[in-house]
Amino acid sequence: MEKIKVVIVGAGGYGGCGAIELLLGHPRAEICALIDKEQVGRPISDLYPHLKGFCDMPILDPRQAQCPEDAQVVFFSTPDGVGQTEAGAWLEKGMKVVDYSGDFRFNDLETYKGYAARIGRNQGHAAPDLLPQSVYGLAELHRAEIQGANLVGNPGCFAVSCILGLSPAVKEKLVDPQTIICDAKTGVSGAGKNPNPTFHYPARYDAMNAYKVSGHQHVYEVERELGRMAGDPVAITFTPHVVPLSRGILTTIYARIREGVNVNTLIDAYQAFYQADRFVRVFGPETPQISTHVRGSNFCNISLHVDERTGNVIIVSLIDNLVKGQAGSAVQNMNLMFGLDETEGLLHPGIYP
Repeated sequence: MEKIKVVIVGAGGYGGCGAIELLLGHPRAEICALIDKEQVGRPISDLYPHLKGFCDMPILDPRQAQCPEDAQVVFFSTPDGVGQTEAGAWLEKGMKVVDYSGDFRFNDLETYKGYAARIGRNQGHAAPDLLPQSVYGLAELHRAEIQGANLVGNPGCFAVSCILGLSPAVKEKLVDPQTIICDAKTGVSGAGKNPNPTFHYPARYDAMNAYKVSGHQHVYEVERELGRMAGDPVAITFTPHVVPLSRGILTTIYARIREGVNVNTLIDAYQAFYQADRFVRVFGPETPQISTHVRGSNFCNISLHVDERTGNVIIVSLIDNLVKGQAGSAVQNMNLMFGLDETEGLLHPGIYP
């Protein structure tokens, strides 16, 4: 059977490398071009020697890239601003687009502007006409829309952890949605590959810090999705932290539990909500949540707890930020967009320990 031909823009970054790793094991897709503005002409395996013999394709210059005529989908593993400038040209060729950044997570201009202000982009959107056709790429909530889409905006990594961790509780009105607190911790790879003095080994080893306190851009998509679940606006308190790990996101979520709800009620609701979702695994309070349980996988592990003394629910949501939070979601979305089983190329355990 003919395979889906995939182009990766931004192939030299961690998100691009993650997509390469996943697509090399995909039975129904293959990479046909790798594009990046840096390291042009070099084999990708020069940058990532673990790919030697598996993917030795040269990196193409985005200004001169000659992609195969039969290419069908492009992944933009690029920072904000790139996809909105270039996606239109690929769509005009009849290709589908999956964008990793926030460029197409919001399908109206006003909402996008609110998000963009959080990241210091105040010049508007380069392709506002494309926003209404974009679909938010969290498959567990938007599977049907993704199946009919040509343009998908991958969710933010923190947002994946928070939204999956909270959706059943908010949907079934098991918690007060105005009392939600999300305490999230991420590995250093979440900052991307470009060097930064604060992420050099001496500065990061044995160090952790909160950042963008009460001002992180992923709050926009979390509140939007939860508000849709609740049927009313939802405001959350969200604080991200960087911890001295390479990869992984652990989000501990707190909210006031509704009267009469206990841990068994929660577990039943979450299992029912996610019964058709192969990549969400629900656990009770007895199961420890450790980053290595999902490392290298497309799974989200959720464990549920109730503090009867305080009347709060405590939800632990765990993902690999480079897979379920990035490249894994992109491949899952691609599968849906082309009518494949969404688990194709993704159904494998993580790397432990």
